[in-house]
Amino acid sequence: MQRNNWLITISIIVVLILINNSIYYYLTRDMLEQALNDEMLSHARQIERFVEQSRLGSELFEDQIGRELRASSIAIQYALDPDIEKVTNEQLTELSRKLDIKHITLLKRVQDDIILDKSSDATQPGQSTKSWVPWFSNFNQLFDNHNVTTEWLGQTFDNFWSGPYEIATTDLDKVYKWGYYYDGTTNYIIDPYVDYSVMKKYEDTTGVNRIIDDTIAVSDSILEIAVLNPKMFPDGNFTKTEEGQLREHILQRPILYGSYTYKSPQDVDYVQEAFTAGKIVTKKVKVGERHLVKMFIPVFLENNYIQLTNIKGDPLNSYVLSIVADKALMEDKLSSQFLNLGVIITIVTGLSLLLAIIATRYYRQSKDKAVRLAQETYIEEINGLFHSIRAQRHDFINHVQTIRSLAELNKTTALVAYTKELTKDIRDMNDMINIGNPAIAALIRSKISQAESYHIELRCVFDGLNTQEMGAKTLDVNRIIGNLIDNAFDEVLNYDQEDRKVTIVGTQTATHIEFVVSNRCNNAQDIVKEPLFKAGYTTKVKEHQGLGLVIVNSIIERYKGEVRVTADTDDTITFTVKLPL
Repeated sequence: MQRNNWLITISIIVVLILINNSIYYYLTRDMLEQALNDEMLSHARQIERFVEQSRLGSELFEDQIGRELRASSIAIQYALDPDIEKVTNEQLTELSRKLDIKHITLLKRVQDDIILDKSSDATQPGQSTKSWVPWFSNFNQLFDNHNVTTEWLGQTFDNFWSGPYEIATTDLDKVYKWGYYYDGTTNYIIDPYVDYSVMKKYEDTTGVNRIIDDTIAVSDSILEIAVLNPKMFPDGNFTKTEEGQLREHILQRPILYGSYTYKSPQDVDYVQEAFTAGKIVTKKVKVGERHLVKMFIPVFLENNYIQLTNIKGDPLNSYVLSIVADKALMEDKLSSQFLNLGVIITIVTGLSLLLAIIATRYYRQSKDKAVRLAQETYIEEINGLFHSIRAQRHDFINHVQTIRSLAELNKTTALVAYTKELTKDIRDMNDMINIGNPAIAALIRSKISQAESYHIELRCVFDGLNTQEMGAKTLDVNRIIGNLIDNAFDEVLNYDQEDRKVTIVGTQTATHIEFVVSNRCNNAQDIVKEPLFKAGYTTKVKEHQGLGLVIVNSIIERYKGEVRVTADTDDTITFTVKLPL
């Protein structure tokens, strides 16, 4: 039976450990996933701010370049003849060298077209601009109104417009920024332009790509960050050269900043979902052998455009941030934490079981010792009770012969006295037998014998005690009664023999069991005010430890009972104990 109990206990402990570990695993996994998402979102917000700062910085930088191109255009105007036919390509080459700009081109309107007529770049003259959208319409606005009113990328000043950096239609290997100036004093548009090297150097030094690289370098989990064009992702827009080479249009490139190498087939759908719904899309994907977490974050700018367009050339005021994190790193952290927890739980569980075994053995030994002591006391007191009964029985014939002799001698007075003592002894013994609890009866019998030896008159009255329904352990009840009677004996021994009186009354009802012990006590009304139940306190003259009433009080508190000390008169003290059933 005990082995089964141990197996059940161990099984319950194992089940609880498994449940605890499972709960910890899933909670930790969710916590790490949330932490990873928070980290990715934090980096995204940081990149978003840098993109905006870079965009504003680039706009200011390009705006300054545009102003310089306009200033160069005015200088070119003063240096050239207002009639394009009187201007040579050599003059333009010399001016571009002096002004430190890449090239200068002059645009002339012919019928329904605007052509590149003169240029310091030999590849330019003769090229039509009719297919250049929206450049062609802007050129016409300059010729007609001297200003460009179309809301598009670039800078607009008086008599001047400059488009954004873009690949050259006439040379797909080159990226330029052009300026166009026309104030009506010439029959041509002045077009100075610079290459992308200055802008690239600015972006490499202060731009977003550097921030992205630094962010990835310091993060354990972030693998890749990209700023995507949601309208051109993933292919962009390319122009084929005469040699068959493809050149990507800068304004229609799918990736504005960062890199996109961890590709999955669903990425296009995720980007469109984030852009269309305007919400963050987080997905767990597998690319090759790697388990990744991808987050797509839409970013919208009010009344501001970035250097991106759709396939029609319309500028965009939004983009999508893509962040890729290594899910395996999170799982490694989780496995490491789970392993550490498992080791800790195993050690703690082993120590707990060891302590439980030690505590159980100690408790069992203490319990066995207490039970053995109680049994020995019980047997000793029961044997005393049976010895008294056997003694009465053994002396019965002697009592009968004595009564007969007194009757024959007609000594009625002596006969009455003798039978009175005999019936009292028998009645006392019957009262003890009728107590209902053999252990308590045995204790009372021993206390009666002790009282007789001390010449103390001990009066005992018990009613309704039941062995099975007492509520408290018999051993504890006996400790209460024994200590109260001993305390009363110690007190009455201080008085003359005729004043040595102790009374104990025990009753049991449906709700509680009650014991009342009264004894002679001088100055009882003062004594009841003292801390009688405090450890070490005693009113006895002889050496005592003062633990009897403390033990009584601790047992009563354990059973949630109560004890009262009263003094009805100044020479009688009463202890009343109630224990609930």
